Amino acid sequence: MKLLSAALFVGASTLAFTAMAQEEPDGEAVYNQACMACHMTGAAGAPIKGDTEAWAPRIEKGMETLYDHSINGFNAMPAKGGQAQLSDEQVKAAVDYMVEDSQ
Repeated sequence: MKLLSAALFVGASTLAFTAMAQEEPDGEAVYNQACMACHMTGAAGAPIKGDTEAWAPRIEKGMETLYDHSINGFNAMPAKGGQAQLSDEQVKAAVDYMVEDSQ
């Protein structure tokens, strides 16, 4: 019986992981994990989330430029905020989250 329970648990865990991997990335969670340290304090010249004046010239360059800079790094910002394990989609979700609150 224990073997069957363990097999069911492993199977259920695999299904849950697969479902999570296919969900849309949570921009706020990624921001909290990888972006907040600089984009809440302005460290190294990072625009503070919600500061419409600081974000305006960046937003004017277009989302593709913001995505590119966030994924590949720009000036003092390291690629993916120094979190190499993040997918491009997760980084884009975090950018969307910051921009949404900064327009």
